[in-house]
Order: sequence, then structure tokens, then C-alpha cells
Amino acid sequence: MKKIKKLMLIGVITVIAAISLIACGKKNTDNDIVNIGVTDSLSSVNPLLQDGTEVVKYTTSLVFLPLMELNKDMEFVGQLAKDITTQDNKTFTIHLDENAVWSDGEPVTSEDVVFTYLLWTSPEIGSVGMSMEKIVGTGDDGYAEQGATSLSGVVALDEKTVQITTKSEMALHSFKNIFGRYILTLPKHVLKDVPRKDLLSYDWFNAPTVVSGPYFIRDVDLNHYVTLEANENFFMGAPKIKNLNIKVVTASQLLAGLKSGEIDLVQQTMGAILQEDYDSVRKLDNITVYDGTPVTIQSVFFNTERVTDRRIRQAILYGIDRQTILSDLVKSDGEIVDGFLASAGPFYDDVTPAAYDPDMARQLLSEAEADGWDKSTQYTFYVNSGDTTFVQIASFIAAQLGELGLNIQINTVDISTLLSVAGTGEFDMLAVQYTFTPVDPYTDISWLLSEGGWTRYYNEEVAKALDITQKSTDLDEIIKQYRTVTEYTQQDVPMISAYVISALGAVNNRLKNAVPDVYGTFINVHEWEIAK
Repeated sequence: MKKIKKLMLIGVITVIAAISLIACGKKNTDNDIVNIGVTDSLSSVNPLLQDGTEVVKYTTSLVFLPLMELNKDMEFVGQLAKDITTQDNKTFTIHLDENAVWSDGEPVTSEDVVFTYLLWTSPEIGSVGMSMEKIVGTGDDGYAEQGATSLSGVVALDEKTVQITTKSEMALHSFKNIFGRYILTLPKHVLKDVPRKDLLSYDWFNAPTVVSGPYFIRDVDLNHYVTLEANENFFMGAPKIKNLNIKVVTASQLLAGLKSGEIDLVQQTMGAILQEDYDSVRKLDNITVYDGTPVTIQSVFFNTERVTDRRIRQAILYGIDRQTILSDLVKSDGEIVDGFLASAGPFYDDVTPAAYDPDMARQLLSEAEADGWDKSTQYTFYVNSGDTTFVQIASFIAAQLGELGLNIQINTVDISTLLSVAGTGEFDMLAVQYTFTPVDPYTDISWLLSEGGWTRYYNEEVAKALDITQKSTDLDEIIKQYRTVTEYTQQDVPMISAYVISALGAVNNRLKNAVPDVYGTFINVHEWEIAK
């Protein structure tokens, strides 16, 4: 996960790590401290090791602001940048906020942005990702030349204006999502003399002395907590809450933590409240709940280089009773879709999902067996051990498929192992909650449906359709092309959307101006305050 050639996990993976509430170290007996409960452990707080998980993205963004962010209405709003514009979908102009400054008073400048891109594309760092190969001046692997001090595709036009040129057309919403939201600008005047080879392990990031965001990191235990302290010189205004804790707990502890007041806020993609606890959380007198935008998909990916016969993959699709899972096991107001797009997104088209049809599944398996498929083949199904709801569902799926004659071996592993397995391709099936950013599904889909992505699947017609989504400005045309992608996904089944959920967020009533949602929760974190 530390070295990826394509943008990986931009959409968001919701994952769960187990640790006790007490292990975080700070029980909320101090009314000036706000605890954010998360069920994702952190891989790092170094922005150069951005892995696409929400807990890493949002924690690091509290310290080093992104250029832009999505609000709860899925609109891009400025952070370090006032705006990003383009005339041709190849040359993009970043207009930095004139008021943006570092915590030490130095202005945030174009040189900081250029410096950050040099680091991301540096072979010495070896952390290329986030679609750097799309930028002029990089190779197909996303790297610039060894020791490069400039990048032809990233140029400072003046102190507050940066121009980035891509090798091919790229939709503005895709550019804003990838480069606007996930590349966090770093202070050149602080880090320029640090050898690049040392930056990935540079301890300074665990307690940075200069930040652009509303908070400093003061203490880190990646499996337990991140302690944050207000940046009184934050250019948008000093945070009203002086201390925040990112508190790693198990999903089963969220209800108790919310009830006791040990947890003040749960955001939908960082903290996974158990489905069976939803009703109990809704009944808490001290808590206000928010239903998140329904865009998170419980996805099942196939390694198509291992499960090569698409009839087997089709049989698995037809052999899973997704509606029963949604209504009886998940007990959610979600939906069943095929492919990568949920109905809440702007590019969704109403493609009828494949129905549960065990007879069709048996027929497909019989056809495959007649052509030489060995019905004794065992398929490994990797599942996140921390997602207790889906662990149970996986057993239900395996039992259903077992009735059809399929041998499914469930392997429950922690999230770090799961992502490692996904990257190496040592799996037949792999399940994880994945939020495909509705305004930019291209980024995730184009990577996942590629020979280098998790599915190891490539289809020329799919690639053409995705390419058109980046060139066209006609909404109907973009919807048409994504429909093509969905139809091929139905036919070839490189992935299955088990269900789409509307995850629950929650906030203690003592915390004002904080509204948890899939997007936009932390945009106004400096305006949060504790009721007196």
C-alpha cells in the first residue's frame, strides 16, 4: 500500500480496527476536549503516505489543508485554494487563497505546491500514487527524473497561482477530487533541506511544528489515538475547541461511548456504528443522529486472473440473495445496484440489478463444468475481521453458494492484511466497504477495472467509455458512458455490489455546529464549539 502505480482507494474504504476505549488514554472528563470515535486504525499521519482511507485522509487534512474539499451537498469548496479552473481539461490553474498562511506566519505559496508535487513524483521517496502518472513530466510509472528540481507539468505562475498540465484530458471534477482533495500541500521552507529518502520515515510528521490546518498533532499512537491541539494562527479563524482526540475503538464500543459521553462524534466513513446498534443510538437522549448520504457500497471484488471463467463469477452474482441480506441482515434503508454507482450520485442510471436466481447459477456452473471447470475448486474469500456485520453476512453468502456446489473459504483478516492481500492479488474474492466518490467515480473505477487494479480486469469498451467521461461536458453523455460500464460489469462480473448503505453518524448535543455526513464534516471544524 505504500507504493501504488494508480490512484488507489480514493473513494473511501470503511474499515474497522479493534482496541479498547480506555487504551486511547483520554477519557472525556475534560469538557474542553472533543473525542471523535473512529473504527479505522491509521497507517500513518504522514501526508506522503496517504492510503485513501478516510481516517488517514481526514486526520492529515486537519493538519495540512487540501486545496479543495467536498461539502455535504457534494460541491467542491475552497480550502488552501480559492478555486481550480480549466479551459481545455488539460491545463489546470490553481488559484491559492491570498490569506492562506502557515502557522508560523509564512504565506502558503505556489512554491509550496510545486515542492509537494516534486516529493510525490520523486523516485527517492518511492511513494508515487494519486495518479501522478497523468502529469506532464512524469513517466508512465508516475516518477520524475532522479533528483529532479522541477517538473514541466507543474509550474508556479506567480506567488499564488500554479499551473498543472496533464498528458490527456481529465474532467475538472476528477482533477479537483484527486489533486484538490488528496494532495496535501507541505511547507517547503521547513522541509526543503530534509533528504528526500528520509521523508517517508521523518518523525517530524508525528508532531509537526508548522501546519496550514486548524490543528497540530501533539501525540500519536496509530492503533489507539491521535491527539490534536488548536492552531491559534489558523488563517480561517482560531478553532473554538482547543483539543481534539481521534479515538480508535471497536465498532461494538461506539454505542457505549456515545451513551457515556466518552465519544462526542462519529462520522459515517471513519466510524462504523454496528447496524444492530442503530435503533439504540437513535434513542439516546444526549445524541443527535444523521443518516449519511447513501453512497457507500459493500463491494465484493474478484481477482479475474484467478477466477478466470466469467460464468463462475456470474453464478456467484446470481447465487447471492442480496435483497434478503439488505432487509434481514443489514436492516438498512439502502439499495441494491449493480456496478459502482449508487443512486445518490449525479451519473447514476437506473440499470435493473441482477435478481437472485439460483437456478440460473446452477445452469452456469453446469456449463462451466462441462467445459472442464473443477467443481472441487476452493475459492478464498477475504473479509475485514473488524466489520462484524459483514463477517456474519459473508458466512450467509458462503452457505448460499455452498448449496450451489461452490466451495468458499472465508478468511477474516485485519484491515492492513486485507489491503496487502488486495495489492498482491493473492485472493479469489475480497470484500470491503468502498465509497466511490459520486462526483468522480472515474478515478476509482478506471483503476479497479484495469490490469494493475485489484480486479486485474480490462475491457477495451469499458476503457473507451471511461475515457469519454473525462472528455465530455454533456451530462447525458457522461451518464450514457457510465451505463456502458455498469452493463459490462453485470456481464463480466469483476465485482459485485452486495448492497449500498446509508451509514449512521452521531454527535453529542453538547457539540455545536458539527454535522457528521459522508462529506463535509470537518470543513468548519474551527467553528465547532462546546455548549456552556
